[in-house]
Amino acid sequence: MKPDASSKTNRHYGRALVHSGISGLRTGRDSQLHGQPLSAVLTRSARASLNLAALGACAGLLQLCLTDRRRIAKTVAWGVAGGVIGFVAGFTWKTRDLTANMARSALKEMGTVRDERWLDKHPISYG
Repeated sequence: MKPDASSKTNRHYGRALVHSGISGLRTGRDSQLHGQPLSAVLTRSARASLNLAALGACAGLLQLCLTDRRRIAKTVAWGVAGGVIGFVAGFTWKTRDLTANMARSALKEMGTVRDERWLDKHPISYG
């Protein structure tokens, strides 16, 4: 069975949309980092997030003081969960400018591809 023309154009449009999104992510990343390597920025953000991870782990371990001491496994699980939540919150906060710039740039480039497709489907004739 042969694919019809509309599925072929939809597939082409989907690929163009994905490629423009990836290109936008790269453009946003490069404009935000100003030549710094991404790994250095992410490492610095991860190290800065460790404080919140420790705070979250301590909050999770408070269960040990408040409840029965025989539930060590549950207390450790709450401590790990608190640490993970604290780390993710801190890392998200520290990288928010980079993430926002990358998303803004990707949406802008994807919008250009969407606009081109709309103009192809709805040509404007002047005169």
